[in-house]
Amino acid sequence: MTAPLHEEHRGTSGARLPDTQQAMRRRNLSRVMHAVAAHGPLSRAAVASRIGLTRAAVSTLVDELIRSGLLDELGPERPGRVGRPGSALAVSAQGPVGIGAEVGVDHLAACAVDLRGEVRARAVRRAGNRGRSPVPVLEELAILVDRVSAEARRAGLSPAGLAVAVPGLVARDTRTVVRAPNLGWHDIDLSRLLPTELPLSVDNEANFGALAELWLGEASPQDFLHVSAEIGIGAALVVDGRLLLGTHGFAGELGHVPVHPDGPACPCGGRGCLEQYAGEEAVLRAAGLGHGEERGKLLADRAAAGDETVRRALRGAGTALGIALTGAVNLLDPQAVVLGGALSRLAPWLLPALQQELVERTAGRACGITVSGLGPDGPLLGAAHSVARAVLDDPAGVSVGADGSGRADVGR
Repeated sequence: MTAPLHEEHRGTSGARLPDTQQAMRRRNLSRVMHAVAAHGPLSRAAVASRIGLTRAAVSTLVDELIRSGLLDELGPERPGRVGRPGSALAVSAQGPVGIGAEVGVDHLAACAVDLRGEVRARAVRRAGNRGRSPVPVLEELAILVDRVSAEARRAGLSPAGLAVAVPGLVARDTRTVVRAPNLGWHDIDLSRLLPTELPLSVDNEANFGALAELWLGEASPQDFLHVSAEIGIGAALVVDGRLLLGTHGFAGELGHVPVHPDGPACPCGGRGCLEQYAGEEAVLRAAGLGHGEERGKLLADRAAAGDETVRRALRGAGTALGIALTGAVNLLDPQAVVLGGALSRLAPWLLPALQQELVERTAGRACGITVSGLGPDGPLLGAAHSVARAVLDDPAGVSVGADGSGRADVGR
């Protein structure tokens, strides 16, 4: 994707300033934005204190961000402070928004998140996408994206980019779904098939779920293994606050780790994969239930009601998860394992067997297991927040299109 064009930064003599000065300015603009987004409203003096710059330097940066429509001045700070009150700064309520979208096996979704982290628009459509051609699926997804984008614009917001979460492998630094077994997709380039004019990024749903946990989770550690599931099971590893993608972008394929090598065939081409024992469809089969909508809710409701067949199926899934996670925990030594997606609402019945396997197979190594509070919304929220944070990371990189939209370079 072509990056947005930016004005050249020139000194008073008209000569182009060195790239290092431009880079420093852009970093400092980002530091101001992140400080106000995380701790605002703040005065210029408070921002200067937090990021270690002079008040004069911060005032220059703030004025630029206000002119760009990214920050608002709210008026004098609250009374009671010593000295002359400063003007409180806040992230604009009508600036850019990140658009996130998700392709699920049985649903499509889109949402808009502003720079303050608030969801401003959302649309969901139930859809059986397994085995369908990517073209109609992506056309339907584009309708949802257009719907939330239009709602955002009516609220005075500007879509800055689109990030799409998919249940499959995405080649690093591309928008190509190399393989999505539960959709039946192979080598699908979304930049060619998804009708959108917004800057586009694409990633695995587990990666976006892990980022949502990192950014939005309560007291989330900086080093953790995030595991999520619907029909498939995915995982993502966050190390020192950064997502580990792997050489090809395929890190985290926990669902296709063999649990029983001679087990049933898997759509990936292997046998005995974790998904065949702990994916939603596998648990439904073991519980003797059909494949209707709201599968995770059905399992949770039956288990909560004391259905022993369902509980036994969930214990079996927990055992399989524990076996698969043993290798990851032994190899990677994460600070914590976080259960997200549909697994989060099934955690009460999965955890005992899962924890038992980990304790027995990791020599009692300490590894906390927590449950995400984001639930199935994690991948969608992570996708939208990834665009919004791209604006915070490089506010100078936002360009305004002819239609008034604020666009950011959000490509992977």
